[in-house]
Amino acid sequence: MSGARQYCEIPGTFEMRHGGVLERPVVAYETWGRLNDRRDNAVLIFTGMSPSAHASSSPADPTPGWWEEIVGPSRPIDTRRWFVICVNSLGSCFGSTGPASIDPRSGEPYRLDFPELTLEDVASAGRHVLGHLGIDTLHTLVGPSMGGMTALGFAAMFPGMARRLLLISCGAHTLPFSIALRSLQREMIRRDPAWQDGHYAPGAGPASGMRLARKVGMITYRSAQEWEQRFGRERISGERRTDDAPATDFEIESYLEAHARKFTGQFDPNCYLYLSRASDLFDLAEHGGSVAAALARIRVERALVIGVATDLLFPIHQQRELAAGLRAGGGEVTLAELPSIQGHDSFLVDMERFRPVIRRFFAEAAAVSDRGYPDQAAILPPAVGESA
Repeated sequence: MSGARQYCEIPGTFEMRHGGVLERPVVAYETWGRLNDRRDNAVLIFTGMSPSAHASSSPADPTPGWWEEIVGPSRPIDTRRWFVICVNSLGSCFGSTGPASIDPRSGEPYRLDFPELTLEDVASAGRHVLGHLGIDTLHTLVGPSMGGMTALGFAAMFPGMARRLLLISCGAHTLPFSIALRSLQREMIRRDPAWQDGHYAPGAGPASGMRLARKVGMITYRSAQEWEQRFGRERISGERRTDDAPATDFEIESYLEAHARKFTGQFDPNCYLYLSRASDLFDLAEHGGSVAAALARIRVERALVIGVATDLLFPIHQQRELAAGLRAGGGEVTLAELPSIQGHDSFLVDMERFRPVIRRFFAEAAAVSDRGYPDQAAILPPAVGESA
């Protein structure tokens, strides 16, 4: 059913890139729209580290999705025209097989017995979902953040499967600065006594470590410019103070604490550790000997690379590298450098800048169908308040 969580069971054994196998792993996914008769209007979205497959609401699941203002009828990725698939990453905890899942060999959660995870494994699992749906070729492959690196891995491993590529706030690999930050987050979790070497009970675990790791994450996802404009040095009002008020004086502290507590309990700590490390391990150069060689081998008809000036995790020079490398492969590539102040998370919150850029990219594709027939969706009006 469109919009409802669905599952693809990968038959037999799934071999992991760095060794180890999974027995009949499951990949959770959601879809929106309809696959056309030519089966050439499929759009696959790989997510960042923490989202589920629920990118947008639907009649089957009306709760808002993590990309609600981008995916849906009349939105930039218009589900009246495109058949959109979003997969929950292998290794995650929102329906796909991961460290929190039951190992069929033992009847217990995998925990740290889960094999080492790579983003190539996530990409391969996504490829199985396409096979499950009977899709041989993607019209567009989309990936923000970690999903962008996963999309690059997919394009490198399965050349020709995606005709168009949309990469957002990502890079060919993670930089040392970002590795250092994520390493600190992982240490915060492992140092929490409640982690118990990964053997905490389901629903329990290192709440303090996860809370601190999320705070560090939130600081890196946004920018100092936003904090200055949004909070400045505003103090917490007297009526909102709690017993630990001496340790929490400023609104920015309260904001970070609220987000940290919301995240803790929603995401399994071991899954977080595996996905975090998989992000650091990814290096596109492994698929060609160098980043430039790997990018030149990714041949797509059209690509859009979006970067944000205030992104700490994937600075703008990484998107410039991607655009230049993809051009060397012969495709038509557009680089959009956006002046968002919301940092890495801009693709989730700065809709005024992201909607028009993504809308134009998909509107160009919808103008004329791949085989030269007028596309029905090309005459659809833009969403209210937006230009086409």
